[in-house]
Amino acid sequence: MIELVGVSRRYGERLALDDVSVSLGDGQTLGVFGANGAGKTTLLRLLATLLRPHAGTARVLGCELPGEAWKVRGRVGYLGHDPLLYRDLTARENLTFHARLHGVATERVDAVLAGVGMQRRAEDPVRNLSRGMVQRVATARALLHDPPLLLLDEPRANLDPKAAELLEPLIGRESGRTRVLVTHDVEGGLAESDVVLGLRRGRAEIAGSADARALRGLYT
Repeated sequence: MIELVGVSRRYGERLALDDVSVSLGDGQTLGVFGANGAGKTTLLRLLATLLRPHAGTARVLGCELPGEAWKVRGRVGYLGHDPLLYRDLTARENLTFHARLHGVATERVDAVLAGVGMQRRAEDPVRNLSRGMVQRVATARALLHDPPLLLLDEPRANLDPKAAELLEPLIGRESGRTRVLVTHDVEGGLAESDVVLGLRRGRAEIAGSADARALRGLYT
């Protein structure tokens, strides 16, 4: 599902990712750990085809990036720090817009809104929703086109325990989807992961497997 070999990405002179290699099989979860600025979000954005690699080989869902990025975009669900929602549109209008982009039947909008518990607030503009509700709508957007690969950046941020429990079957291990999970929750993330990637200043300091003590060392 994912294979990176020697992948690097620069912002000007700064290497955000430096010679990163990792592979992930179908239905597995890659847990990505590291302090702020380690390159975690850059990695997610590259896998989502929002950024191009400057060196190395990147394959996602069997497609080489960036040349075949157009084949990947409709098969990836990306949930990042930016919810990618229009604040002046309602929750339903946002999802309807994205449904049209992906060629998804609008009936699917009601199903995903119900799945994240937002059907009662579907007609509210996003600007009037709490941060937790915005996170739920953003999750619905990421799941709208039923993607086989989920790219999740702190997906439980801003969620209360009840909302987190509601979303667990949709984005947790039991969803059965291949996932890349960026998290600062070392113990929880490790329990969810089949493969571990620990980044420090853009380099893969840990790759494959690790224990919690080693991962906590990334933050010192």
